[in-house]
Amino acid sequence: MTGRPAGLVTFLFTDIEGSTRRWERDSDGMRADLAAHDDVLRSSIESRGGWLFKHTGDGVCAAFESPQAALDAAVGAQRLLTLPVRMGIATGDAEKRGEDYFGPGVNRAARVMGVGHGGQILVSGSTAGLVSRDDLIDLGAHRLRDLSGVEHLFQAVADGLASDFPRLTTVDEVPGNLPVQATSFVGRDAEVQELIELVRQHRLVTLTGVGGVGKTRLAVQVAADLVPEFGGGVWLVELASVGERAAVPDAVATALGIMPQPGRAVITSIAETLAGRTVLVVLDNCEHVLDVAAELIEAILASSSTVSIIATSREGLRVGGEYLWPVPSLDVREGAGSSAVELFVERAHAAVPGFSMDTTADTEAVTEICRRLDGIALAIELAAVRMVSMTPVEVLARLNDRFRLLSGSRRGLERHQTLRQAVQWSYDLLNGDEQCVLGVSAVFAGGFEVGAVTAVCDCFDEYTMLDVLDSLVRKSLVTTSRVGGRTRYGLLETIRQFAEDQHASIGVANPARAIVEIRDRHASYFATRVAAATETFLGPRQREVTEWVEVELDNLRAAFHWATDRDDLDAATSIAAHATMIAFNVQQLEPIGWAEALLPAAVVADVVQLPRLYVAASYCVFAGRPDDGVKYAQAAVVLQADSRYQSFEHPIAIFMESQALLYSGQIDRCEEICTTLAAQAGMAQVLGLCGLTSLFPLIGRVDEAIAIADETMDAARDRGVPSEIAFAYYACGLAFLDVDPPRALDIYRDGFAYAREHRLLFYESALALDAAGLEALHGDRDRGLELFASTIDAYQRAGDTPDLALMFANLAVFFDRINQPEIAAIIYGASTHQAIAGQSATGATAVEHLRETLDGETFDDCVRTGSAMGTVEAVKYAHEHIESTRRHPP
Repeated sequence: MTGRPAGLVTFLFTDIEGSTRRWERDSDGMRADLAAHDDVLRSSIESRGGWLFKHTGDGVCAAFESPQAALDAAVGAQRLLTLPVRMGIATGDAEKRGEDYFGPGVNRAARVMGVGHGGQILVSGSTAGLVSRDDLIDLGAHRLRDLSGVEHLFQAVADGLASDFPRLTTVDEVPGNLPVQATSFVGRDAEVQELIELVRQHRLVTLTGVGGVGKTRLAVQVAADLVPEFGGGVWLVELASVGERAAVPDAVATALGIMPQPGRAVITSIAETLAGRTVLVVLDNCEHVLDVAAELIEAILASSSTVSIIATSREGLRVGGEYLWPVPSLDVREGAGSSAVELFVERAHAAVPGFSMDTTADTEAVTEICRRLDGIALAIELAAVRMVSMTPVEVLARLNDRFRLLSGSRRGLERHQTLRQAVQWSYDLLNGDEQCVLGVSAVFAGGFEVGAVTAVCDCFDEYTMLDVLDSLVRKSLVTTSRVGGRTRYGLLETIRQFAEDQHASIGVANPARAIVEIRDRHASYFATRVAAATETFLGPRQREVTEWVEVELDNLRAAFHWATDRDDLDAATSIAAHATMIAFNVQQLEPIGWAEALLPAAVVADVVQLPRLYVAASYCVFAGRPDDGVKYAQAAVVLQADSRYQSFEHPIAIFMESQALLYSGQIDRCEEICTTLAAQAGMAQVLGLCGLTSLFPLIGRVDEAIAIADETMDAARDRGVPSEIAFAYYACGLAFLDVDPPRALDIYRDGFAYAREHRLLFYESALALDAAGLEALHGDRDRGLELFASTIDAYQRAGDTPDLALMFANLAVFFDRINQPEIAAIIYGASTHQAIAGQSATGATAVEHLRETLDGETFDDCVRTGSAMGTVEAVKYAHEHIESTRRHPP
């Protein structure tokens, strides 16, 4: 080589797998092995024209002009190494900085290497397209732990190299909801490693610091790096959009997929559900709900020794055992080589692809900008994006004018003042329309679409609003994402709070009153929109409505609580009643609680949509309270006959009464209602036929179910409503379940695929409920066991205790049929808390068989054991034996 590679560079990163344990076990031997390791790598890299520019612990970093040379160096070294070394190769733009490199290519190579195993060479898609593909195995797309989208990965293959390795340790491998990040993670490598060790040692680590310093991004990155250690999942709970303390437990439960148990506080339900799971939870932005966040964390930590929590807050939570870790600003001490400058350069390059610090003046200006902004990440990013229209020298001059508190001594000034000035500067550059829209945007929770902010703003048409939003996006004050093929806008929490505080600057005489009016319009908009969505929901376009409610749940929650607090019972009723029906299809039962909580006040006020609210409350049958469900549904049926009220025009009220009766064990009246509905037309006919087709097999009248099965499916398909078609699949599968298992399995497989295609999570679980046993006994056993496990988890998360009990009953039948009677009897005992679980004829046959197989005393003891289990314990017991059966098939 005549010089170090520059521009488009291919990087090779290496690391010794398990090096810490090797040092602890034999430090002298490891020292000798490491010296030999270094010699091999250096020789292989330099002989192929590479530049070994850094040692990182027990690994090396090298740069190559030629991607093929990098791959050849890795293969050559791997053949000679005796230690288990994992390697990662990536190609990308990079900038030399002293003896080091910075840029996306460097970060990508490190992340690619980090997901591999000793002896494995992983190659990023950016490099794979530049080398011989004959030497690569396609491993598919993966989310790396920098969380910035997916990376197509390949594995190098060659004579003398191992080829079989465990699965990659990527974010995809465990449950969770860590979001894809729009930008790469820059700097803070040492902080990440320190925090990883702290989380391993302390069950609660709280990251403190001012808004904009980077607490959230750091917490998410640490969580991503810890993914392989938390098999139960890694979950992010964003509290910034939760405006009311009382809504915090609901928001946390929703993010974790947990439905509160009847008769228990939401916090208690969360703690009990998490107990025994190896889970990492990131609670983000706790500062405005400090007390309730602390109460929730205390309950979780007291209930489980396997849950770890990372919290972010501007101050400590004051919880016992809490480890406080102040998040420092980005380093600026190393000047042009600092992480703060690296962040500025990367964000500026993203805004202006040709950006570079070409002159000494530019380098000095950028360094001074980062220093004057105290290394606070948000302030740096806001400055960097100005490279679209300004030079670093011009930005620095602007900072001198606007940030006077940075011009002198920093002693005694709080850092949030610095951040506020950074935001104030950007805010002051906005025109009046932009400031107005930013202030209105601040009332939204969890983001918004252009139609929503246009309606709530009530100042511009949609085209003008698009122009204003486009300007705000370009100025980095509004964020965008793509959800369901549509653009969704949002605000960073720091910007949101600032915009709300600055509402007076738009020229409103009474800003406090203006905020109230804006929030009233926000609640009114969502009350009207969700009501209109319900009409669409009852047709073929069901999925788009369901997805809208999923995306807007934060806004619906905020609007509901605001309307309730303002005694706007009409708006609150509309939100609770309609959101419940739609969200139910995706196993989101939280709005049921809104409906029940609102009922007393709505009854006193005699709101016009009271029958609809009663219908929503009747869905509590799926939370394990069928008797209350019967009461609510019957009230709805009575009121809908009164012309003073607005009831649902469809027959959902009477059908919900039939379902509540079924789950409470009142079969005759359930059958009577379904028979009446089946004799009508439209939706009533479909619901009635589906109800009868699924009811008859439960009470031993299989021939009658089979006789109407085709009619049921034809009626549903003629209507074309996805949830009704999925219901028909479920009912027809039940009809053939015992008499023709292969046919039933085909029906369930088709229905399961249909429900998944249309995002009908409730029916997806319902179909899996019976399909699991069929698959395990008559089809793909592993697939059946997987369905048992995943559906049990889905019902537990949703808080659907009746259907969870049905799942236990079906699992008991399975274990009975594979000659595991004691396990079957215990799991059957866990199902006995819900009346619906005891109504299956198949289940009754299995119980009789168990009584005959086990002596009476043993059977009763097993049933008592299962019945005494709580939900968490029963789920854990079921999982243990499902997994045991998978590992050791009978």
